[in-house]
Amino acid sequence: MKPDRRSMEDAVKSRFHFSLTTPALALCTLAAASACGSSAPTRELVDARRAYNIAEVSPAAKLTPDELLSARQALNRAEQAHEEDPGSEEEAHFAYLAQRKAEIATAGGETAAAKQSLVKSDESYRENLERAAAGNQAQLKSSQQDLQTARADLDKERTARAAAEARVSEALKSLAQVASVNEEKRGTVITLSGSVLFPSGNDQLSPIARQSLDRVASVLTDQPPEKPITVEGYTDSRGADNFNQQLSQRRADAVRGYLVSRGVQSERIQAAGRGEASPIATNDTPDGRASNRRVEIVIGNSGSSSTPPQP
Repeated sequence: MKPDRRSMEDAVKSRFHFSLTTPALALCTLAAASACGSSAPTRELVDARRAYNIAEVSPAAKLTPDELLSARQALNRAEQAHEEDPGSEEEAHFAYLAQRKAEIATAGGETAAAKQSLVKSDESYRENLERAAAGNQAQLKSSQQDLQTARADLDKERTARAAAEARVSEALKSLAQVASVNEEKRGTVITLSGSVLFPSGNDQLSPIARQSLDRVASVLTDQPPEKPITVEGYTDSRGADNFNQQLSQRRADAVRGYLVSRGVQSERIQAAGRGEASPIATNDTPDGRASNRRVEIVIGNSGSSSTPPQP
């Protein structure tokens, strides 16, 4: 039985329609796949990359390679998370870790470089001082001009030592990324937020707190040994006075213990719980109370007592 004319026309139209629509459909599918195959990096990932690039060309590459490697690993995890699920919480988490680790590596490298410079300056100063002293003994009967030359050399060495101490001061200022640093009559005061160091109502150091305190410890170990150090813990006014006093003491002890474990000499540093005394802001607002919950690390002046004045 032969197919009628109408059936043949329908078959031809169907094939013609398929041949027209199939390439168009393929082009649409390709365009959609191309649009979905890439995604711009998030702000967090861009910041992490920038922080790592800065760390990579800083002294951290030579002096704190372990911290730099840790930042690189965290950045790799963030990049992998971005490839697998752009904009995910995992990407944001590892990007934040990579940025903080890179900043820590940068500051640590700069501190280590300043420390090396100070050590070299001290060695040169002592050597020149010894040479000058020996020369003075041999030149007691020499001309006044020779004596003046030796004194000029000593002045140059003192100037070099002062410059090295200034570099250490700059390393101290780098702590501004994790703490506030102020010069007061009692000495240099490094203030860290208690909300960053400890969970609410707790005296156990958080992981982020340990990273911040590592940077503080590197600065403290560079300070002259005659400068005493005191860790003071403070709370806000909520809760019983006795509880606040005990909590502040435990927190101060925890910070002191960690700093000692990171190389700060135990005989130079002591802890004092101050409770809710000496607020630096009002306790009537959440922001004010957050400011009052703090830990202050006081680097005393040379020759002063490390015991802080009672409020």
